[in-house]
Amino acid sequence: MLKVNEYFDGNVKSIGLQTETLPATVGVMVAGDYEFGTSQKEVMTVVSGSMDVKLPGADSFQTFKQGESFNVDENVSFQVKVATDTAYFCTYE
Repeated sequence: MLKVNEYFDGNVKSIGLQTETLPATVGVMVAGDYEFGTSQKEVMTVVSGSMDVKLPGADSFQTFKQGESFNVDENVSFQVKVATDTAYFCTYE
């Protein structure tokens, strides 16, 4: 069963699904600045567009482009900036 999620006044939307091995979401962020919290380890892959991401403990933002992925530990917060509508795929461990 699919689960639709909406965050930040509708500026981030995702659909949750179960892959063969892990739960996942596929979604879109409109241009803006966001801060997300995690409850599980996440692996996020940029499908279209790009994200500037400030991971926990980092001093600066790092850019991830289409096809690139990054890991985020559980129970932390991280910041994301997107300049244009950006699609992502995220798995949860």
